[in-house]
Amino acid sequence: MGSSSVRENFLSFTGRSKILHMTWFAFFVTFLVWFSHAPLLLAIQQSLGLTDQEIKTLLILNVALTIPARIVTGMLVDVYGPRKTYSAMLLMTSLLCFFFAAAQTFEVLALARFLMGFVGAGFVIGIRMISEWYPAERLGLAEGIYKGMGNVGSAVAAVSLPTLAVMFGGDDGWRYATAITGVIALVYAFIYYVSVTDTPIGSTYFKPNKSGGLEVTSKRDFYFYLLLNIPMYAALAVLTWKVAGLALISALTANIIYAVLGAIYVFQTRQIYNVNKEIFVTPVDEILQYNFKQVAVLSLAYAVTFGAELAVVSMLPLFFLQTFLVPVSLAGIFGACFAATDVVSCPSGGWISDKYGRKKSLGILLAGAAVGFCAMSQINADWPIPLAVAVMMICSFFLGSAAGGVFAIVPLVKRRLTGQIAGMVGAYGNIGAVLFLTIFSFVSSSTFFLSIAVGIAVAAIATLFLDEPKGAMAEVLPDGTVQMIDVH
Repeated sequence: MGSSSVRENFLSFTGRSKILHMTWFAFFVTFLVWFSHAPLLLAIQQSLGLTDQEIKTLLILNVALTIPARIVTGMLVDVYGPRKTYSAMLLMTSLLCFFFAAAQTFEVLALARFLMGFVGAGFVIGIRMISEWYPAERLGLAEGIYKGMGNVGSAVAAVSLPTLAVMFGGDDGWRYATAITGVIALVYAFIYYVSVTDTPIGSTYFKPNKSGGLEVTSKRDFYFYLLLNIPMYAALAVLTWKVAGLALISALTANIIYAVLGAIYVFQTRQIYNVNKEIFVTPVDEILQYNFKQVAVLSLAYAVTFGAELAVVSMLPLFFLQTFLVPVSLAGIFGACFAATDVVSCPSGGWISDKYGRKKSLGILLAGAAVGFCAMSQINADWPIPLAVAVMMICSFFLGSAAGGVFAIVPLVKRRLTGQIAGMVGAYGNIGAVLFLTIFSFVSSSTFFLSIAVGIAVAAIATLFLDEPKGAMAEVLPDGTVQMIDVH
C-alpha cells in the first residue's frame, strides 16, 4: 500500500481511522480483562481464603503463558488475518473470564489465570491490522495511538472494577465485576467481526509461504533466530523457579517442567528448520531478503522498555509509600501515572519516528529513558515529592515513546511476516519484565532503577546496528509476480 493523498482526521470514524479506533478498542478490551484480577485480589483472597503465597502465584501465572502465546498469535494473524484472529481472541477472552469468575477453589483460579495469559497476546494482532491500513509515513503515529490507547485497559480495570465489586456487594462482588468484563469481550467479538476488513479494497493481504516458524532469508539468520528463542524458554524456566520457591510445586514437578521446556525448544527448532530448509540449498533472491538483526534489535529494545514498564508499575506504589510515607491511595495514584502516560508517549514516539527517522529517533528516545532511570535511582526521602513525581513522569514519557518507536519499525521489516515479528518482539517485552522483576527481588529500589538504566543504555547502543527501513520492500503476489511496497 503506497502513500495516500487522503489525510483524514485521526479523530474521525471513517475510512482507516475507523479501523484504528475499532482495533485499539479491541486491544483495550483484552487488557481490561487480562488485568481485571489485579485490583480485586484482596476481595478474591478474602472470598476464597487464599494465602499470600497463593495470591503471588496468581500474579506469576497471569503472565507465564503470554510469552509463547504472542509467538503463536503472530503466526495465526499472518495466516488467517487480523479480523478473524482478533474476533476469535475476544471470544476466547470472554470464556476464560467467565471461567475465572466462576472458580470456587484456588486450583481452578490458578488454571484460569494461567490460561488467561493467552489474552495478553491480543496486542500483536492489531499491529498487523494497522500496518495494512496506514501508509508508511503515518504508520508510526497510528501504531502509537493503537498501543497507547489499548494500554489504558489495565488502568480502567484498576479504577472501575473495585467500585463495581462494591456495588454488587458480598463475597461474590468480585465475580460479577470480573464477569462484566467478559460480557464486554463477548459482545465486542461480534461487533469487531462485522465492522472491519483485513485490508482496504483492492489491497493484497500477504501471507507467509509456510507456517510453523518465522521465515528467514539466510543461513546466518537461521542460527541467529534459534539463539533469539532461548531467552523465551529461560524466562519460563525462571517463572517455574519462582513458583517452586513459593513451595507451591515440588522440586520434581519443577524439573519435569524444565525438561518439557527443553523438549519444546528442540521441537520448535525442528519446525523452524522445516520452514527454512530451502535456504540451505537455494539462496533467497536479494530483493526478497530481510535482515533478521532488525528483529533482534527491536526485541531487545522492547524488552527494556515495555519490560521495564511492567516491572516498575508493579513496585512504584510501594516505593512511594516507603520512601515518602504518603497515604496508600496517593501512592497508588503515583504508580498509575507511570503507565497512564502511554496515552501520550506511545503516539508521540510513533510521530517522532515518522517525522525524524526510525533509527535515530529510537536511539535518542532510549537514551532519554536511560538518563531518566539514572535520575530515578537517586530519588530518596530528602527529595521534594513534586520533583520526584516530575522525574518519574519524564522518565515514563521517554520509556513509552521508545516503545512506540519500536512498533513504528516492526511493520516495516517484512510485511507478510509482521504478525510473527510483532509476536516475537512483544514476547520480549514480557521476558524483560521477568528479568527486571527477578533483579528487583534481590536488590534495593535504587539499584533496580539503575539496572534498568544500564539495560536501556545497552539497547540504545544496539540501535546503531539497526538499518533504516529502505524506500520499499518486495513481496510475492499469489500469481508469483513481485510487488514493491512503499515503506518510505
